Amino acid sequence: MSLPEIRPLRPIPRLIFASRWLQLPLYLGLIAAQGVYVFHFWVELVHLLEAAFGSETALQALISGIGYKSDAPITQLNETVIMLVVLALIDVVMISNLLIMVIVGGYETFVSRLNLEGHQDQPEWLDHVNASVLKVKLATAIIGISSIHLLKTFINAANYDDKVLIAQTVIHITFLLSAIAIAFTDRLMSHAPASSSH
Repeated sequence: MSLPEIRPLRPIPRLIFASRWLQLPLYLGLIAAQGVYVFHFWVELVHLLEAAFGSETALQALISGIGYKSDAPITQLNETVIMLVVLALIDVVMISNLLIMVIVGGYETFVSRLNLEGHQDQPEWLDHVNASVLKVKLATAIIGISSIHLLKTFINAANYDDKVLIAQTVIHITFLLSAIAIAFTDRLMSHAPASSSH
């Protein structure tokens, strides 16, 4: 069976189709942002390790970074500070994962194929990625990030106003409902073509 002949695009459609490459600098910018997150992660980790070995300067840098306040002066690491720092590190990792999903999935979906088929390191989720799947995955990742932020806030609740606590909870619930709505809509749309084909 012969392959269908590919006709060259007319100038205007070719220009419109080529305009997708304008997104390339955006994805390169996100890679740079990823680098900033990696640097921030290691700075915080080094501060945590130095504070664990008794560095007062590193401890104060950590406390300032996480916005923790206490009535008594903090002269050594305590469980609350460690927990808040670790949650902050997890937060950075989750945002970094979100960036990877947007960079790799977005480029593959909207710009050009990465041709990773058969590559041993090909992400499993990239096999069936499309705009709809990407939206659901991003919504789920945002819920995870919001959960970490909410947990950090509740652990450090004494330093937050009640309005802030309520607002963050409402925002988290809104993210959750939005993700459910996106997943439900995606399910309806994916079932619609299947039912119409019968």
